[in-house]
Amino acid sequence: MQMNHFVLISTILLISISTNSSSADDVLRGNQIITDGNTNTIVSANSEFELGFFSPGSSTNRYVGIWFNKISFGTTVWVANRDAPLNNTSGILKIDNKAISLVVNASNTVIWSSNYSRAVNSPVARLLDTGNLVIRDEEDGGTEDFVWQSFDYLGDTILPGMKLGIDMERGIRWDISSWKSVDDPSPGSFVHRIDSQGYPQFLLWKGSELHARIGPWVGNRFSGDPKPKTEKIYLNEFFIEQEEIYYAFQLVNRSSTTPITRLILTPNGNIQRLVWNDDTKDWVTYFTLLVNDCDQFGFCGPYGTCDSSSFPRCACLRGFNPKVPEKWEAADWTDGCVRRTPLDCGHGDGFIKYSGLKLPDTRQSWYNLSMNLEECRSVCLQNCLCTAYSNTNIENGGSGCLLWFEELIDIRGYTDDGQDIYVRMPFSELDVSKRPKVKPVLFIAIPAVLTAVSAFIIIHLLKKKRQRRLHINEEQNLELPFFEFRRIASATGNFSDINKIGEGGFGPVYKGLLEDGQEIAVKRLSENSKQGIDEFKNEVSLIAKLQHRNLVSLIGYCIKERERILIYEYMPNKSLDSFIFDKDIRRLADWPKLYNIINGVARGLLYLHQDSKLRIIHRDLKASNVLLDHEMNPKISDFGMARSFGGSQTEANTTRVVGTYGYMPPEYVMDGIFSTKSDVYSFGVIVIEIVSGMKNRCFEHPDHNLSLLGHAWRCFNEEKLEELIDRIMLESSSEYEVFRVIQIGLLCVQEYPEDRPNMTSVVLMLNSKTALPKPKKPGFFMERKQHEENCSENRPMISSSNDFSITRVAPR
Repeated sequence: MQMNHFVLISTILLISISTNSSSADDVLRGNQIITDGNTNTIVSANSEFELGFFSPGSSTNRYVGIWFNKISFGTTVWVANRDAPLNNTSGILKIDNKAISLVVNASNTVIWSSNYSRAVNSPVARLLDTGNLVIRDEEDGGTEDFVWQSFDYLGDTILPGMKLGIDMERGIRWDISSWKSVDDPSPGSFVHRIDSQGYPQFLLWKGSELHARIGPWVGNRFSGDPKPKTEKIYLNEFFIEQEEIYYAFQLVNRSSTTPITRLILTPNGNIQRLVWNDDTKDWVTYFTLLVNDCDQFGFCGPYGTCDSSSFPRCACLRGFNPKVPEKWEAADWTDGCVRRTPLDCGHGDGFIKYSGLKLPDTRQSWYNLSMNLEECRSVCLQNCLCTAYSNTNIENGGSGCLLWFEELIDIRGYTDDGQDIYVRMPFSELDVSKRPKVKPVLFIAIPAVLTAVSAFIIIHLLKKKRQRRLHINEEQNLELPFFEFRRIASATGNFSDINKIGEGGFGPVYKGLLEDGQEIAVKRLSENSKQGIDEFKNEVSLIAKLQHRNLVSLIGYCIKERERILIYEYMPNKSLDSFIFDKDIRRLADWPKLYNIINGVARGLLYLHQDSKLRIIHRDLKASNVLLDHEMNPKISDFGMARSFGGSQTEANTTRVVGTYGYMPPEYVMDGIFSTKSDVYSFGVIVIEIVSGMKNRCFEHPDHNLSLLGHAWRCFNEEKLEELIDRIMLESSSEYEVFRVIQIGLLCVQEYPEDRPNMTSVVLMLNSKTALPKPKKPGFFMERKQHEENCSENRPMISSSNDFSITRVAPR
């Protein structure tokens, strides 16, 4: 009897182990779990990696992670619940058809969950030999169609085969973030991520501050990095494609004698490549990036170069002098350098070659991977805004074209590992041998010059007569490139409907492709446009002077007979209204992405109101006039209605009210008074629309006839803000932060302009946790009946062409 009892207990234990443990297997199936406090884990097929519960360093907190198993046992490469540690061994890791999850045993509370891209019938998790935890549907057979993988969610480590970059198609960023300390894997102060504004490069952020920058990819390494060693153990790869931009590295071969290597971002912000030394049984530092003053972003300011081996650390490029000499003498180099002689575009500008430099910040740059260096020089020379050019690839004699359009900053040199860059300089700064040749015989040169000048004057007068209403003078032509009409027609397939991407008050907008491969957006003034010559001229003259990451860039213009065309940078994710008012597309958004859009629009407005050379009032800010680049960064567009203020002016009056219903404040509609506070009101409307997913002008509610703003204020006062928030967004957001943003939006749309905050205060409120005042009643709070002719459907309108713009309404 005792023997049978023993057999029964043994059988039960065996069944339990086979059901609840994955032991030395590399998979976890739906009927299996991994429990903390036991020794059960899953191990990759080659025993290289192991997944299970662990405590880092001297901490007693418990995490689920992946670590090296065969070598350097316990060196962690990935952590699931970085932000949510367990303080005991009650954790269970399990898998079902929706996610792989870490739960608390007693309460079944979910601590961390993966959430698949789609539901699966027979989920199986497998730890691959690369250290990648992947999940697929076992019913799919042997396919490698993963519904989730840990390689998409990086920690502080990059292993061979991991990607560091961005997947535009899936909306996934592959960033690495430091641990807080060796005992705490929660995200620390530093994040290393790709920036694809301009030519892609990697930026290291310390909180919201740009801390350091890895130079752009130059064909075999990043600019400023050491040259690759002769004996290679790994190969660097960098891909710039339509769907993905990323860096990865691969081992030269995966034999047992190949050293294992990994990249880590340390808690103090250093990026290190470590290699396993099999003799010493320890990790050896192969190289460390970001170790001295010269690695700090912009340490020497614009046009300054940093050399850590010399004193003083900073020097100005040839042809430049310290901007503030007394600060420079005191070893404060942050103001950088300025040109000794100003540029004089069109009067003999040329280029000086500087060698051995880490190429400057490329966020305000343009690139073409197929051009040669001479073609690159020509393009730069023809554009007065171009400040420098270089190759994108230094291998095999060099290829590709990279142009800069602002001050050159964050330059390091001079070293054998650096690259060549050609900086635009005025005629007087060029070497005599490189200046344009001048004919020595004056009696031939002078008549030729007089003839040319006379011909120019005659042509200019005729041209001015034909275009007297445009008032676009020669100086403005120099500031903004002129495009031939046939070039624009060719780029857009002769303005084919296939390439039409939208239509606004100005006219139709087309996607185009220039002969050099650059994508553009072409805005063509239609004959029946609500905007006319004055607005066209206004947009050209204003936006050409504005440079900010949250403003759309105007590339050029075209005038031919009655044709008036503006050429912009192309925004692949279209306008904000097409994103927030389309329920299917909106599902792809999470709160951080929406918050980034709100913050970006605020910073763009702050630049217009305060930081630009002119104080600009946009006057037609709305969701359809905010465009989204491929990283979903917002850019304010359409400056046809904008007005500039001089000096201390902050307010003006007009008898011609322009704008769009639903976005204009009461004092503007009723009295024609516009100011910076008019744009603040429009911004507040956009904020409420983003959070709610509903449009202000076409909003309807079964219980009242208030506008969306009135409904939002009512929800705020009744403490029912959850009724306003789009449920899709709320599921992935911080409720406190969303509620705070709504309150900021309501402060912006208060009825009286003096009650509204300025954009400086708005940006501060968005980026802090300071106490907020209670908002007063919004403008146009009164109840009203919706007119069916304005809103044919009881749902938000998506196309920007549905916005109704006021162009001639006299104030009362």
